Amino acid sequence: MQNVSIKGFIYAALSSATFGLAPFFTISLLLAGFSSFEVLAYRWGIASLTLVVFGIMLGETFRINRKDWGTVFILSLLRAATSFSLVIAYQNIASGVASTIHFMYPLAVALAMMGFFGEKRSFAILFAVLVSLSGAGLLSSGKIDFEGGNTTIGLIAAGLSVFFYGGYIVGVRKSRAVQIPSTALTCYVMGLGALFFIIGGCLTGGIRLANDTHTWLNILGLALPATAISNITLVKAIKYIGPTLTSIFGALEPLTAVVIGCLIFNESFTPASAVGMALIITAVTVVVVHEKKKESQS
Repeated sequence: MQNVSIKGFIYAALSSATFGLAPFFTISLLLAGFSSFEVLAYRWGIASLTLVVFGIMLGETFRINRKDWGTVFILSLLRAATSFSLVIAYQNIASGVASTIHFMYPLAVALAMMGFFGEKRSFAILFAVLVSLSGAGLLSSGKIDFEGGNTTIGLIAAGLSVFFYGGYIVGVRKSRAVQIPSTALTCYVMGLGALFFIIGGCLTGGIRLANDTHTWLNILGLALPATAISNITLVKAIKYIGPTLTSIFGALEPLTAVVIGCLIFNESFTPASAVGMALIITAVTVVVVHEKKKESQS
């Protein structure tokens, strides 16, 4: 049992830490002159192909009911909108701030469940929302703009990513998606997302073929560790230690992004930023633990 838990903790930490690398590879490609559509087309295209290979190796099925395609399409739109809004955020504000704001998505999920699905209102959830908003205020109070970016646009984009991803999570929980094998769902969502970004790229200047080693290393870093491996280890972590502890380990995602932002991109990190980040992580942890207690009592 102890070995199982240790494996779960390792997978959870690996999932969050690798996903936290996404801003580094994304910004590196943006600085190299790639458009948002190009970056995301490469990311989701290569990641989806990798997961297909992984699924085939494990003997997973990719067959889904014809009636499920509408649900998959809507979920892929939400997932694609999440990624696109995050890239816009990275172009305009510090990547660590954008990642920390995005980490507030469990709060959006909890509010959606209370507002649209009749879940009982909870003081703990409402308190956590206020705490997280205070944290976001502290985060945005300092120098958070990316060179040449627009802080307002960046904050709005990061905030939208919270609601888009929250909508995706709720959609997975409360739609026909619960009947679809997880590997198949992830592959189809990523594959359709890649298609959306390829179309967007073709309509806005085209998708160029990367032709140097350094660029391909950034593309593969974004598509494999920060996307494919992150998703695979996430599933394994949930299997070993459950969704609650896995979600708490998710705090490593913004922490990784903040450290990389400070060390590599010279992003500002003040005491107010540290307090704001701590408040958001605390608020999310409160929500996750509260949801776990509610499940155990039902």
